[in-house]
Amino acid sequence: MSNNAQSLVQWARLVRFVSIDGSIKYGEPMLANENDDIHQLALDGQLEVIVLEGADVLSATPTNRKETVKTLLGPLTPKDVPYVRCIGLNYKSHILETGRPLPTCPTVFSKPGTTIADTNVAVPIPKIAQTQCDYEGELCILIGKDAKNVSQEDALNYVAAYTVGNDVSARDWQREPGKAGPVPQWSFSKSFDKYAPLGPALVSTSVLGAADKQSLKTFVNGALRQSGDTSDLCFGVKALVAFCSQGQTLQAGSLIMTGTPGGVGLFMNPQGFLHDGDEVVVEIEGIGKVVNRMQFE
Repeated sequence: MSNNAQSLVQWARLVRFVSIDGSIKYGEPMLANENDDIHQLALDGQLEVIVLEGADVLSATPTNRKETVKTLLGPLTPKDVPYVRCIGLNYKSHILETGRPLPTCPTVFSKPGTTIADTNVAVPIPKIAQTQCDYEGELCILIGKDAKNVSQEDALNYVAAYTVGNDVSARDWQREPGKAGPVPQWSFSKSFDKYAPLGPALVSTSVLGAADKQSLKTFVNGALRQSGDTSDLCFGVKALVAFCSQGQTLQAGSLIMTGTPGGVGLFMNPQGFLHDGDEVVVEIEGIGKVVNRMQFE
């Protein structure tokens, strides 16, 4: 899949990894086809990359060196991400399961950069957030250059790539009046450290275009919980970049988490909240999977 927007990066896919020599590097995966499982290849010691060099993911450029990944990390670190915008209730399936009408404009909240975490690491769940710990599989947009007052027609010119994220959430601190207050709130309940693990790679718009036809699945301990498609988004990538850039600058390196489809633990019957040791896998077609275990502290 391609688009007419000019690519902002010099790679189609990027991973961040620990090299055999112990250093952390960027690389472009050498895949037989675009649906190869980057996560599993790395676990099996079979993920080979062309080494990329640069101060950050946006400036990384290919070299003529090849390496085998020792340990796969998430593509971004907290220092790489100045701001995380999140979109609430953006899949029609998720909106319908809450009993709400379809929105006329996106609902936006934020998470701090300290929520950014690697794939394949434990997500620490603090004591106050263990009662109603939940998952949200999401497509994430990486802004490639500063954007302000952008039109939908030009929006992809500001998008560098996409990755997979899990918007880990404490539902009681989001919704219960005794904790959240008289109206629901999002930021505190979703902003604990490492509550936005990302992975396994960044995939350029040169590959995915507007990323509007990607299947999304979330598994908890191997059981399918969410099954959606980005074509079900109320507000797609172009609309979100345009809306969020009205009167405010979307900084290069910042993320937009685009919302989650139906099937979260909160709305299961009985409710399906996460427990200590549960493994959550979020997989998006054309990107791969982010894999994390919940670790109650």
